[in-house]
Amino acid sequence: MLLVAVLLQTVFATWFMLSILPYNGGTWVEIGMASIFAILFSWISLGFWIGVFGFVLRLRGGDRHSLMHQQTASTLASTPMARTAVVMPIYNENVSDCLGRLKTVYLSLRRTGQVEHFDFFILSDTRDPDIWLDEQAAWASLTEELQAEGQIHYRRRPLNQNYKSGNVGDFLRRWGKSYPYMVVLDADSLMGGDTLVQMVQLMQRHPRVGILQSSPSLLNGQSVFARIQQFSNQLYGPLFTTGLAAIQMGEAAFWGHNAILRTAPFMQYCGLRKLPGWGLFKGPILSHDFVEAAYMGRAGQEVWLEPELRQSYEESPPTLVEELNRDRRWAKGNLQHLWLMLRGRRLRLAHRMAFLNGIMSYAASPLWLAFLVLATVAAASMVIWPIEYFPEAHQLHPVWPEWRPLRAIVLISITFALLFLPKFLAVFDAVMGGRSRSFGGASRLMVSVLLEMLVSALLAPIRMLSHTRFVLESLFNIKLQWAGQNRSGESGWSEAIINQAFGSLLALGWIGFAYWIDPMFFLWSLPVAIPLIFAAPVFVLLSRIRAGQTLRRGGLLVIPEESSGSQLLDDLSNEPIHHQAHGQMSAFQQALINPRLNALHAGLARDLGGATRKERLQALRTRCLREGAEGLSNTERTLLARDRVSLEWLHVQIWRAPAESLWGQLLRRS
Repeated sequence: MLLVAVLLQTVFATWFMLSILPYNGGTWVEIGMASIFAILFSWISLGFWIGVFGFVLRLRGGDRHSLMHQQTASTLASTPMARTAVVMPIYNENVSDCLGRLKTVYLSLRRTGQVEHFDFFILSDTRDPDIWLDEQAAWASLTEELQAEGQIHYRRRPLNQNYKSGNVGDFLRRWGKSYPYMVVLDADSLMGGDTLVQMVQLMQRHPRVGILQSSPSLLNGQSVFARIQQFSNQLYGPLFTTGLAAIQMGEAAFWGHNAILRTAPFMQYCGLRKLPGWGLFKGPILSHDFVEAAYMGRAGQEVWLEPELRQSYEESPPTLVEELNRDRRWAKGNLQHLWLMLRGRRLRLAHRMAFLNGIMSYAASPLWLAFLVLATVAAASMVIWPIEYFPEAHQLHPVWPEWRPLRAIVLISITFALLFLPKFLAVFDAVMGGRSRSFGGASRLMVSVLLEMLVSALLAPIRMLSHTRFVLESLFNIKLQWAGQNRSGESGWSEAIINQAFGSLLALGWIGFAYWIDPMFFLWSLPVAIPLIFAAPVFVLLSRIRAGQTLRRGGLLVIPEESSGSQLLDDLSNEPIHHQAHGQMSAFQQALINPRLNALHAGLARDLGGATRKERLQALRTRCLREGAEGLSNTERTLLARDRVSLEWLHVQIWRAPAESLWGQLLRRS
């Protein structure tokens, strides 16, 4: 049904597009425009019909084939539990924030009375010694506070290979056989205890399910940008996830977090070999989640998306700058999937289509830009070059080029309807379901929707240009830095101007050329050009936290957890983790001075041994004692912090240091 609806709609729209063009597709420029239009329109049509399917299913009370509806609530609640590992891979994250979320999950599980079935693992890939020493201290403090020794574990792997999937793989090789199930969380994930229990029970009742993916909602947004993202996610998301889950059924995608995996088949079938190709298609797979779902499906395991699993959350990037930095990584990972989509053996069609959808998430931007370029060429050719009325030899009748602006307006209106109608269906769904009050009331809900649509229209050209750059960088295999995400903060003017200067200048040149060609074409170009010209102010304004809180106080862009309250949010704000603050000293300095922390870190360190390494360590210890921590590089401090003997020796020597020395002064301050 989906395929037929999308194809019929695309064929009709492309025919209509050809009837608008001056030569009805008689030139190579117009053929290119029609071809690109057909690809982009089919992708928009796909999203439209998924939203419509979701709306119809929600009107009928949900999808009766979903996992949640395949048994009664009482039957599910009586299903016995099984041992489950909850793993949180982290990399250079804010320690208090990510471990605070883990504490909230633990407290929520404790309230269910089922926490004894879960073990937690903090899997660190952090390279900065000041951060990972702080992680160890916070972990120890957290386990002591919760009295969860032996239940919350911390591991930092010294060899950082294959990014997040390598980190999870390292955990599985060590502890995977001890746990039938594994729940994967991101550093910004938050899940309710009831949801985690239900996920384990669903896996127990459906032994063919290899991965069960929840549908995370965005939460805890402070800036205008984050609040718009979480509002649209919570209002529109249920329609699209319900429709997507109903279409994919047991051949859904894995999103990499807020999901439960059956450990044994995942270990057996989801090892990721490096890509054997060239350039972009050579080396480790960057976006591992879709690939792991495809490998599970190939092995006969089902992968399900379950939209009715509540209390599954993540956080939005606080600014557009951070979102685009994340998209730069995701673009390269998704484009790698082209190799697997075309050359992967025995992969199911649904998973190949999931690869294609991920690729189009970024490839649509250069296609849209190419369409604008061809439209500009077509408009310029009518002015700059003489019109060829007799393009073929011995032609008896002239070909009259003719623009049909009214038809163009109709086609644009149809396209906008496909983009925006599902959003209004979501509003209708919220009103009919009695949820409008949780979004601030019906009137404020409509104002919020209009505000979200305006901002989305402003951001679309900015994302188009940025994603085009990311696609080109990926195709030329420009190396990316793998770094932790900035999950808080605002964008400054200098950062925004530098980030968007090229796009603003390009847009100014384009509309100047458009005005020279034809005033009407100039007017058509403004909706794309204006957001690019004023991109820097848009970046800065959307990043402002004070403006976001002003909107919240006015009842705009409100989400249910804010209007009705949430135990998870209360725990997150009222139950921060309590670990020793470092004040003006770094975590490395505290690890050497503080007796309790020194004993902790020494207990987690190893005797690195080896004659050559011992000589180097002794030289580093002497330098550290003489010059202080600032005299050592990150690598040197990491080496000392990993060595038990060095930590203990430096601790003793620092407490014996003269009062006027660097360490003596720090010791007095401590």
